Amino acid sequence: MNNKEVAASWSGGKDSCLACYQALKEGYTVRHLLNFISREYKRCCFHGIDAALLKTQAGLIGIPLIQHEVTADMKAYEQEFKEAVLNLRGISGMVFGDIYLDEHKDWVERVCKDVGITAVEPLWNGSPLKLVEEFIRAGFKAVIVSAQADKFDKDFVGRTIDEQLVSELVSREICPCGENGEFHTLVIDGPLFERGAIEITESEPVFKKGFWEYWFLDVKKYRIRQKRNAGAGSIFPRTAVR
Repeated sequence: MNNKEVAASWSGGKDSCLACYQALKEGYTVRHLLNFISREYKRCCFHGIDAALLKTQAGLIGIPLIQHEVTADMKAYEQEFKEAVLNLRGISGMVFGDIYLDEHKDWVERVCKDVGITAVEPLWNGSPLKLVEEFIRAGFKAVIVSAQADKFDKDFVGRTIDEQLVSELVSREICPCGENGEFHTLVIDGPLFERGAIEITESEPVFKKGFWEYWFLDVKKYRIRQKRNAGAGSIFPRTAVR
């Protein structure tokens, strides 16, 4: 088995996207994007992104998306995660977007070892500020799709990740990558989006109360903006994004 053949853990957000991008630049071949959605709501866990929108996003990138439904119970989730990974064939590792939370990294390394693959962490120990600046500088565009209600008001969701927003987060001493779950994002454009970009045309903030209180961006309508050079070629070998 080629030890550069991997899958990427995929939420649709900026950290998983940047980790995938970095892995490709490091010579990995990403065969699949593995996405976990709530069995109850059919939306991406924590991000709240509709499953169909994530499929559209992956289609614009050109890497096959595997979606797997999971429960909220952590013990059950671990088994469901392992089953999903074991169903993937021909991979030796999985890419994750962890930055500095040891408990996350320890967990993925343990469960990956249990199923016989390696956890690949391209962003690990990077400066959150430098990573988000790199994300912006590379040409990616992402919008806030969920945010903790005790830290942000409803107008925060829907905003674009840009220099001004990053400066605001830093001034408030909030992690600019939202590594502690303060907010989550949806990537809608960037260097991986060879086939087009997503334009959100209608959305509204929705308040949800559960274990945490969150504002979510309910994306009601969107369209695909075709790129002028779509299909002209990739910055990566074609085998890396098919």
